[in-house]
Amino acid sequence: MADKKYIPNPERKPRFSGSKSSSKPKIHQKSERLHAHKSQPPLDRTQAEPQPSEEQESDRTDDLIYGRHPVLSALAQEHSINKIWITPQLRYDPRFHTLLIEAKANGTVIDEVDYRRLDQMTGKSNHQGVVAQVAPYKYWELDDLITQARSAVEKPVLLASDGIMDPHNLGAIVRTAEAIGAQGLVIPQRRAVGITSTVMKVAAGALASFPVARVVNLSRALEQLKEAGFWIYGAAAEAGDSLSSVQFTEATVLVVGSEGEGLNLLTQRCCDQLVSIPLQGKTPSLNVSVATGMILYEIYRQRSQQQLHLKIKTADNIEKIKTREYKEI
Repeated sequence: MADKKYIPNPERKPRFSGSKSSSKPKIHQKSERLHAHKSQPPLDRTQAEPQPSEEQESDRTDDLIYGRHPVLSALAQEHSINKIWITPQLRYDPRFHTLLIEAKANGTVIDEVDYRRLDQMTGKSNHQGVVAQVAPYKYWELDDLITQARSAVEKPVLLASDGIMDPHNLGAIVRTAEAIGAQGLVIPQRRAVGITSTVMKVAAGALASFPVARVVNLSRALEQLKEAGFWIYGAAAEAGDSLSSVQFTEATVLVVGSEGEGLNLLTQRCCDQLVSIPLQGKTPSLNVSVATGMILYEIYRQRSQQQLHLKIKTADNIEKIKTREYKEI
């Protein structure tokens, strides 16, 4: 057999860029790079800088609250605020002026800016002339939340959220729950939204008097609440008992899930009873914050009736005792 001659492949590149197979000396390559660099047009300083992505923008504004009422509420309730950007006209408004002086004395930086700057910071949202950078929310320990709830009322009502990702929904739940009279909220650390600036804004100051505990495992937290004497009720779209037939007579935890997924199976198994709201229309479900408000209203409606019945019964007993004493005389 004749020996095969080696024929080099012209398309094959050398293994190392700095090997001897390079066709040109390094000095020539460097000269060409310098020439190419000089031939490029000068950088236009007037060109706009690359805009941040939506994710980057979200990270940058996640600690901001804006609007007169949310910022006023944060100032009045002495929430920890790092910095406030405010228009000169609003800074000396009587509603803000004294609170800003107190905030500045506590270390808050006050920066006077124009509306254009605030538009840039908030993406042209309705900031109403004021933006504040708030410190991260300080979550409660579950043990402390239980103790606080038990000391507040005889039969407290707590909420627990399972997989709620929308901060607007969570903020609306906090606002409604605090207004109706619930004692606090339990949220999971993973696969759920925490207390962000959006939640604070939607809650409209309710977080100042409404404690929130964040737990690693929601199922374990529900078991701990059971051991503390709470009854666990889960809001279910179809599988639960009708709301009007459920009696909320003991210390209560209401667990609500996301609109799309609802309560997961493990959470449902932790519940003592599932509750549903009968719907008559064609819309298959309610917004989670609306459904939460409806169930909370029913809980406190029953509590009010129980208290009224107890007062009437007590008054009747007092009247009977007085009548008996009068007859004995």
